Amino acid sequence: MRRLGRVLRLREGTEAEYERYHHNVWPEVLAACAKIGIRNYTIFRYERWLFAYFELPDDCVWDEAVQNLADCQVCRRWETIMRSLQEPLPESQGEIWWVPMREVFHL
Repeated sequence: MRRLGRVLRLREGTEAEYERYHHNVWPEVLAACAKIGIRNYTIFRYERWLFAYFELPDDCVWDEAVQNLADCQVCRRWETIMRSLQEPLPESQGEIWWVPMREVFHL
């Protein structure tokens, strides 16, 4: 099982709305995540910073997993809403939304 961490920031003033959506994630989105093997998906928030952690099976190909989510119409609608609440980090130059983090320790 691979562990992945990603970081992103919310647009100012969208914190409550973002949390409201995540208290009631659409069932189709959850099902699509489960279908590609995402496990233990957790998002933490500190002020406007978001940290996402999730696990993927070793045999899961990231690009294929992302494409499977993109092929899901409901997931695309969800992603459009989420992106309206988020802002990419400057270092991502708009190419990567959630910036990958390097794991430095695991117990």
